[in-house]
Amino acid sequence: MLDALLMIVSAMLIILSLLQSGKTSGMSGALTGAGGLNLFANQKERGSEKIISNMTLGLGIAFFVLVILIRVI
Repeated sequence: MLDALLMIVSAMLIILSLLQSGKTSGMSGALTGAGGLNLFANQKERGSEKIISNMTLGLGIAFFVLVILIRVI
């Protein structure tokens, strides 16, 4: 039962991760490192981006809890 739930959560987590918009300057920024990774930038998510981000966070936590539960049981 938990294994099937873990598979569903994993698939949904992958899909939501792919739906998120990139925050870099495209492929050239990824290859050259232009702009870098600024973890402290003040970028606010709005609308559907925020919903997808929150759902991804929730599914990530659910994934972590399920893996721990499966390992303990």
